[in-house]
Amino acid sequence: MNMEADIETLPGIGEKTAEALRKGGIKTVRDLFYYLPRDYENFQNAVKIADLKPGKVVIKGQIDDLNTHYGKNRHLAITEGIIRDETASVRVVWFNQSYRKNQFQPGKTYLFSGTFELKYGRYQLTSPSATLYEEEKDDLKNALRPEKDEQGFQPIYKAHQSIKPDQFKKLIGRSKPLFAKIPDLLPDIKSKPSFVNKTARATALYDVHFPRDQKEVETGRRYLAYEELFELILAANLNRKENERLKSQPLPFKAENTKELISTLPFTLTPGQKRATWDILQDLEKTTPMNRLLQGDVGSGKTVVAAIAAYQAIKAGAQVALLAPTSILAAQHAESLSKILKPLKVNTALLIGATKNKAELKKHIKSGEVNLLIGTHAIITDDTEFHNLALCIIDEQHRFGVAQRQKLLLKSPKNMAPHLLAMTATPIPRSLQLTIFGDLSVSTIPELPKGRQKIETKIIREIDQRDMLYPKIAEEVKKGRQVYWICKSIEDNAKEETISVKKQAEKLSKIFPKFKIDFLHGRMKPAEKDEKMQKFEQKKTDILVSTTVVEVGVNVPNASVMVIMDAEGFGLAQLHQLRGRVGRGQYQSFCFLVKSGEERPSRRLRELEKSTSGFHLAEVDLKIRGPGEIYGSLQSGALDLRIASLSDTELISAAQKHVKNFLESDIPLENYPELKSSIQKYQQLTTLN
Repeated sequence: MNMEADIETLPGIGEKTAEALRKGGIKTVRDLFYYLPRDYENFQNAVKIADLKPGKVVIKGQIDDLNTHYGKNRHLAITEGIIRDETASVRVVWFNQSYRKNQFQPGKTYLFSGTFELKYGRYQLTSPSATLYEEEKDDLKNALRPEKDEQGFQPIYKAHQSIKPDQFKKLIGRSKPLFAKIPDLLPDIKSKPSFVNKTARATALYDVHFPRDQKEVETGRRYLAYEELFELILAANLNRKENERLKSQPLPFKAENTKELISTLPFTLTPGQKRATWDILQDLEKTTPMNRLLQGDVGSGKTVVAAIAAYQAIKAGAQVALLAPTSILAAQHAESLSKILKPLKVNTALLIGATKNKAELKKHIKSGEVNLLIGTHAIITDDTEFHNLALCIIDEQHRFGVAQRQKLLLKSPKNMAPHLLAMTATPIPRSLQLTIFGDLSVSTIPELPKGRQKIETKIIREIDQRDMLYPKIAEEVKKGRQVYWICKSIEDNAKEETISVKKQAEKLSKIFPKFKIDFLHGRMKPAEKDEKMQKFEQKKTDILVSTTVVEVGVNVPNASVMVIMDAEGFGLAQLHQLRGRVGRGQYQSFCFLVKSGEERPSRRLRELEKSTSGFHLAEVDLKIRGPGEIYGSLQSGALDLRIASLSDTELISAAQKHVKNFLESDIPLENYPELKSSIQKYQQLTTLN
């Protein structure tokens, strides 16, 4: 059976249905078979209607007398009917599900699962799920499980585009006999886990779509999770091998150059900075391109390490480019790197949208007069040419797509790949380093420079602002400090009940009439944003009300208070990044997480209140949200792990060994065409080159 065959080759899928599926990205047999149920309904404990008791119940019966009427305001559709079995009948009600009126066939038996409760003086079954109960036909039985299947455990699919959950169930159900013909995907080598056997994949997919109980679901999903991890780890290993075949310009290490730069610094490097620097300087000497990720918490001193690497490249006669995600961050990098490198006669330049005399600057870049170019996307335009680009540094690399990075890398000399150093303040959990970033060398700066004080973090309720927050802000501003005040919305949103940036600024102006208050958001023109940030940096603004546009890279050492409104609406990594905007100078700093409502704070807020370690919080975030959300914008698309958990170290370890043994076996990947095709999406996601 060809899993890459067109979706239209499956039974019961005509041209119209196939087109609807393709619109939702389901184009092949594989795509449909791997469209897994989002949940399961257990109908195994069905009771007779005469024996019903209030609570969650399952019944089996036929339904009739269906009709739909509307509430007074016409916004509420009420669909009612009667379910009968051989013992009694019960009223059933659905709200805003008018399609139910046409769902049921006369004389057919259905399984219903919902809440049996007393409403308006009579008992009813409220908004139950429903699935057709029918004896299994002989032609739908499967060689994987020849005995008659139970109807009691039913899959629930997620609607996708115009295809409803019940349609998915029918489409997959019609292909049931084909599941026995599903070919193996993973390499059949001697050294592999015992559960990776013949028909393991076919059985797993069958168990997930047509289970008899929860145990079969879990067994099937475990195998499919292993498949995902194997593909991901194989992709990363193949990328590493590919990178090792490339050639790059060696940039020799000379101790006197590095000592010269370090001697000019007004501080001592931390142990983490020293280790990371040595890793990078050694990589730059090789004839294969460096592919290294430098991770360190906010304020750990990654820029200094990048400066030392850049200086080694420049002293070897090469050019260096640093790509930043925003013009504000690029300008700050240019300022700090120029301060470090200008005394050493390094010519640095800034290229952003607002740069004047671009044509003249680009001549100097092409001639090689510019040693270090710092900028945004303007660097990767076609008319920006380099004389000898040999080192690319990308800050917050997950914010750039594959195509953007590729453009930068293509600007190096022909047939020579540049060395690549990616920097991130979002620490990568260990399990992700082993899988997604398996092709990368990783250097970590675990500590902050001496003198940095721990940021005090506190969760407060919205109603407590007047007593707990406003006095603290007044105290800090009177000391000469500054405040960030973060809002989710640019405009008022009645649905979310969040206050907009502009309205919050107006509110604070009334509360603190003597303070200078301004606001900032992402829809402003770049020049206006830069002007407002400059005013804040120059201490002309006391309180800056902003959206998350200040999340990355903004460096104002005088800011000592961060207020985040509606903190529950932000992810943990984003909250940690925002908190990192304060505590960058010598002053004790504070972060207030303001939550609405009376509910207990979420786990992510409690963890943020307890810990200032980005590494600890990254691990927590991985467990809470999963890798897809955290690294969804990693490069050109979502990680999209459907099943695998990157906290399952046992499965990861087994997959790593299996991949290692496969690669050492010298069996060509071409022998497994489906596997080769399948890992291509991961190869794009897991490489920096």
